[in-house]
Amino acid sequence: MWTERLQELGIELPAVAAPVAAYVPAVQAGNQVWTSGQLPFVDGALPATGKVGAEVSAEDAYGYARQSALNAIAAVDALVGIDNVARVKVVGYVASDPAFTGQPAVINGASELMQEVFGEAGAHARSAVGVAVLPMDSPVEVELVVELKS
Repeated sequence: MWTERLQELGIELPAVAAPVAAYVPAVQAGNQVWTSGQLPFVDGALPATGKVGAEVSAEDAYGYARQSALNAIAAVDALVGIDNVARVKVVGYVASDPAFTGQPAVINGASELMQEVFGEAGAHARSAVGVAVLPMDSPVEVELVVELKS
């Protein structure tokens, strides 16, 4: 179902990003999957570093949030298969210049991807949090909590 939707959208899931510390990309707990925070890796590298509102534009950060979310979907798929997804929750972190207040618009990159891929199941609760710095000086990080079909 969702695998077919990805194909319709022309979206190919990336390989699961290798952990950069002592954790795994995703774990299952009962009928939920929790992903680790996913950075916007493309082919094993960050496309940009720095603070949103300073070195990184909000528009570019939107795309990085989308890529981070795609990486999180890949982690879910590798663990349980995305066709088992019933509902999602998104948590997004934005490494922000102190004057930047557009975190919600940046994390819309992740949110809109969830809705494109999962339709009504992708309508979700979320947090969009501004932080001083993220691992590897990434501009964004996204994690998912996914409810599985029974």
